[in-house]
Amino acid sequence: MSAQAAPLVTVVTPVFNGEAYLEECLESVLRQTYERWECVVVNNRSTDRTLEIAESFAVRDPRVRVITNEAFVGVIQNHNIACRQVGPDAKYCKVLQADDWMFPDCLAEMVAVAEGHPSVGLVGSYVLHGDHVRCDGLPYPSPCVPGREACRLNLLGRVYTFLAPTALLIRADLVRSRPNYYDEAHLHSDVEACYEVLRETDFGFVHRVLTFVRRQEGAITAAHLGRLNLLALSNLEMLVRYGRVYLPEEEFKGALRKADCRYYDSLAYALWRSRERRQIWREHSGRMTAIDRPLSFAGLLGGLVRGQLGRMARG
Repeated sequence: MSAQAAPLVTVVTPVFNGEAYLEECLESVLRQTYERWECVVVNNRSTDRTLEIAESFAVRDPRVRVITNEAFVGVIQNHNIACRQVGPDAKYCKVLQADDWMFPDCLAEMVAVAEGHPSVGLVGSYVLHGDHVRCDGLPYPSPCVPGREACRLNLLGRVYTFLAPTALLIRADLVRSRPNYYDEAHLHSDVEACYEVLRETDFGFVHRVLTFVRRQEGAITAAHLGRLNLLALSNLEMLVRYGRVYLPEEEFKGALRKADCRYYDSLAYALWRSRERRQIWREHSGRMTAIDRPLSFAGLLGGLVRGQLGRMARG
């Protein structure tokens, strides 16, 4: 396929104060073996050298464009602004977060799967997450998995293919069909978007490592999840919201029992060890009420007992 005949991919990079890694990120775009792409960097009022770095790439290659927000916005809102840069000529959208980068064949391999399987709405691959390969678990070769089955396997914890926006290629019409591709009310809006898209489309997968996602233990989202112990809660929220969409009723009930148990084990440990007990309780109480599962003292007691028995068993 000639470069002109190839479908256009819009790569979007939302960024705030990303000078540490932005150059490496954008260099990976320029190194793509797939040539028909455009790249839009959305600068969220950065106060470091982010804008200077981004504009230097726009000078080097006319396919790179830089926009700066009129005012500072939240992380998810900035991702939505970036997604709104996907124009009518684009067939695919590739979110590339400013801390991350793509291997040279990333766009070529992902587009090939999408073009070979028109029912596919999302394409993923193996991901180098820090120094570990993630997003494994799908049987080889599985270039096209029914979307509902991909969601079922993720909800059951048998695979984890929705690691980060950088890991995925999205069909552009799906991005354009929603005013906000990411729901700004939810912390894990990127995962939620996958469950929404795959209601009606299939999941493509490339059995190669195509992206690098940086482990950022000190990042705002990671710190927030850890400090308030929200990871198990977020997983439970996703299961409650989408379990009955993608799982048979008995399978859903069994998964919910396990998720409840893991959640209360995690919450009990957080309340036992943290100095921010009141804030943790308020946050969890509000979010559990919002999904119609008010906090259960019996569940919390069970978590405390299991935690104590586990500590005694470990000596």
